[in-house]
Amino acid sequence: MVEFAIIGAGIAGLAAAHRLGSKGCRSRIFEACRQAGGLLAPIIIDGFTFDTAVHLSFASEPEVREVFDKTPYFTHNPESWCWDAGYWLKHPVQTNMYPLPAIDKTELIAGLASAVSGPITSYKDWLVQQYGEPIAVRWPLRYTEKYWTIPAERLGTDWVGQRMRKADLKEVLAGAFSAETPNHYYVKEMRYPKQGGYEAFIRPMIEEADIAYDHGVEAISLGERTIRFANGLSETFGQLVSTMPLPRLIDIIDDVPDTIRADAATLFATSIDLISVGFRRPKVSPALWFYIYDEDILAARAYSPDWKSPLNVPDGCSALQFEIYSSRENPQNLSIADLKQNTIDGIAKMGIATSDDIIFIEHNHVRYANVVFDLGMEERRNRVRDWVESQGIVLAGRFGEWDYLWSNQSCMSGFKAAERAILRRSPGIDA
Repeated sequence: MVEFAIIGAGIAGLAAAHRLGSKGCRSRIFEACRQAGGLLAPIIIDGFTFDTAVHLSFASEPEVREVFDKTPYFTHNPESWCWDAGYWLKHPVQTNMYPLPAIDKTELIAGLASAVSGPITSYKDWLVQQYGEPIAVRWPLRYTEKYWTIPAERLGTDWVGQRMRKADLKEVLAGAFSAETPNHYYVKEMRYPKQGGYEAFIRPMIEEADIAYDHGVEAISLGERTIRFANGLSETFGQLVSTMPLPRLIDIIDDVPDTIRADAATLFATSIDLISVGFRRPKVSPALWFYIYDEDILAARAYSPDWKSPLNVPDGCSALQFEIYSSRENPQNLSIADLKQNTIDGIAKMGIATSDDIIFIEHNHVRYANVVFDLGMEERRNRVRDWVESQGIVLAGRFGEWDYLWSNQSCMSGFKAAERAILRRSPGIDA
């Protein structure tokens, strides 16, 4: 029997094991893949190090910094850019319209000035009331469909928080008259490991953890307190912490009420096709990362590994990784060859590089990327979470809790899950 069984060796599962170990408790992580890290695992191609999508740390929690700061890191200003129909604009676009023609700026600012408040029933309502309809239509409404894969009128607003810069007419006017604008990003500093990719921040937790790889969970019996794995093995447990996607967890648990199964079936997430590109010349990227608004370029966002750390690429080279999102509501039906060609065409269109500059272009698919906050999702998700927790399973992480958690928040989620698991420890199991 495993005293504390943890499903998933992503950052939340690793954090749970780390906290349990600090309390003198034995745990074992069961991981479906052959490496730990989850969304923080690196992609190594011909001496180039890519992350699994863009990752930069702005953790402020002392518990997280205690782990992350064991790794030497670079510090970056969170300055990014945006590509829109032939223009490079600083992020956020609404406060950096200086390069646009006067007629465009006039229409966009007039729309903001005439925006009126009213009932907010969707993310679209929020965007139009925050920015005015012309700004909303030109930028965030288009980007929403590229990133979230559904129209803004189908999204709620509880997830927004600090992630979207609210419009301020004075800021917008200043950015329309001058290219010299302050950085309005919601944090002032971002950190990235000097070597080894973003996973280096969690490498200490990986090295100390007891991880069983190639142990994809196939079934869970709550009555027998048993996990059955796809490799034919099984294990009994005292306490269970799950970081696996919440809908998938419901699929594999026995004796789940039909109403809970129905709620879980409505939950969905985006997937990412990552297109990683190596270049034979340095610094092709205009920024640490950038957003892409053009609809004919499939990628919503791209980042530069060599801006993060020069050790991510060989000398004299540079790299970019592009993120193309899809979901069951907007599936990706193009071939890998077509995805690559669209990226190559986009690189040329944006003036970043030519095809002769490219050393390689590789594809990776990530099944779970971001939880989609479609209207009413939180209420349905909460019913599922409450039922799972009532069965003695502790949930953690972005997909376990089914929430929009950054890496530092996922780490804290794992720490807190460990504390709850200890409180629920079954009688008769020795620490």
